[in-house]
Amino acid sequence: MHNMFPGRGDAIAAVALPTSDSVSAADAAPPHVGRRWRWPALLLSPRTVAGVLVLWCTLLLNQALWQKLAGLDDFSDPWMLRRAVMAVLVGCATYLWFMLWSWPRLRRGAWSAILVLSAVVQYYMLHYGMVMDSSMVRNVMQTNFTEGMALFSPLMLVHVAVFAGLPVLWLYRGVRWQESRGRRAWGLSALAVLLALGTLLGGSVAMYRQLAPLIRNHTEIRFLINPLATVVSFAQVTLKPIFKPNRPFRAITEGTALGSSYGAASAVAAATHKPPLLVLVVGETTRADHFGLNGYPRDTTPELAARQVINWRQAWSCGTNTLASVPCMFSHLGKSGYEGRKFEYGSLMDVLQAAGLGVDWLDNQAGCKGVCDRIPHAQADQVATPAEVKQWCKDGECLDQLMVGLLDQRLQALPEAARSKGAVLVLHQMGSHGPAYYRRSSAQTKQFKPECTTHVTSDCSHAELVNVYDNSMRETDLFLARTIDWLQKKQDQYATALMYVSDHGESLGENGLYLHGLPYAIAPDTQKHVPWVLWPGSLQARTGMKEACARSGVDQRITHDNYFHTVLGMLDVRSPLYKPELDMLATCRS
Repeated sequence: MHNMFPGRGDAIAAVALPTSDSVSAADAAPPHVGRRWRWPALLLSPRTVAGVLVLWCTLLLNQALWQKLAGLDDFSDPWMLRRAVMAVLVGCATYLWFMLWSWPRLRRGAWSAILVLSAVVQYYMLHYGMVMDSSMVRNVMQTNFTEGMALFSPLMLVHVAVFAGLPVLWLYRGVRWQESRGRRAWGLSALAVLLALGTLLGGSVAMYRQLAPLIRNHTEIRFLINPLATVVSFAQVTLKPIFKPNRPFRAITEGTALGSSYGAASAVAAATHKPPLLVLVVGETTRADHFGLNGYPRDTTPELAARQVINWRQAWSCGTNTLASVPCMFSHLGKSGYEGRKFEYGSLMDVLQAAGLGVDWLDNQAGCKGVCDRIPHAQADQVATPAEVKQWCKDGECLDQLMVGLLDQRLQALPEAARSKGAVLVLHQMGSHGPAYYRRSSAQTKQFKPECTTHVTSDCSHAELVNVYDNSMRETDLFLARTIDWLQKKQDQYATALMYVSDHGESLGENGLYLHGLPYAIAPDTQKHVPWVLWPGSLQARTGMKEACARSGVDQRITHDNYFHTVLGMLDVRSPLYKPELDMLATCRS
């Protein structure tokens, strides 16, 4: 029988035809005459598309991993068997991750996001030597907008366009879905997942004897598997707290009191009755081997040398990034205790405030990482005048010298009762934070040229990179000198001193590594060996510290573990948590 309504009949017939495989109407429609030309598309199942994308990820988005393995003497063999097995295992694990997002309305967007993330992460792995462990993920999540923008570059966009844009374009324009329905769909998907899982488990067991020593000796390898390392690290940071309750908070101020030097009857206090004024400078990204006072051939610290500071040459950080180091150095627990803690504790600043001193935290960085949560604190550019911001700030970033002009303001803002007993001001630097080192120095401190003038550090020669970094060191030197000069002007009212220590160091292209943040166990010394100086001023007299004794111990190995106890000793603040064996100056006090 002829259909009197051909258009409607065709539609009914199309719906009624039973098929084992169907194609969506939008993807299945042929390019009829009158339509625009369409990208030639392949009719593929989601399982096949996932396999193609996984192959792309494994071979082209894991270049950092393959380069690392190629350079290992203990992972070489004539037939490259172990590298081939490693590629299969990485591919199977990645395939399982792709299949997790293979739902019809989700797959294109999710797979595209995975590809873009993988390309971005690979760019930073290849150009900066980064690895995406949980510490780096936390650091990235706490990076402010200005710091984040400094990491973007045209080269990064090109990299992402090539390594993510091409497969994403193919995914949207070159694929038509061949969907399987019902039990057939579930069966085929389950078979593909089981096959990948079985290969992953079987291969891991079969190669355990070869792979276990490799991972144990080169722990950074597991953080180079892209994108799974980022996924696992991100899950540890975001999901782990959901399933593992936050650590309960414990105060550490009980038993805190001011020492005998604050008593009117004290002989020392009678001779040096002025209240203490201590400035603690938390440096940023300063490596010890580029510090002029440590014997670096270039004079990066002329101002500090002129002020005859005490310089410890063997100082080591608690971590390799700000988030790890700053809370650790202000903690009473030390590195091992802090990393294995079961509670969140108060910090050094809480103890000083509880003792009755006036305390304040002024920040020119991306926050105090929780250390200043219970004390007065401010962001430097938010409390500066418009004129000061115009003088010292550009593109949302400020030179540290802005904080020097705010010292009087922050000191006077402290309660009079507390200030009369003494004050502790913390200055958290921008310092030598990369990769935009050229923004970290003023015209007068740009002594070494030519300098790298881009934040794509791998685009610069090593000499240019060293020049721009050393210029930032000269800026820190000038900033510390001007802070000391301010303290000298306060000596008619206060017993003054300054202590400076960096939170971590920096890599400048050595062994292909840039910036900082590698896991501590595998990080080079350049990211852990930091400068630590003390300008003793007139504060030393309050506790009878002998400067000559302190200078005689500058070659002793010290760490951030000493910070909490040394500051308490300098200020003569009593606490049950104080450990004299960790106070670097305890043996030099009468």
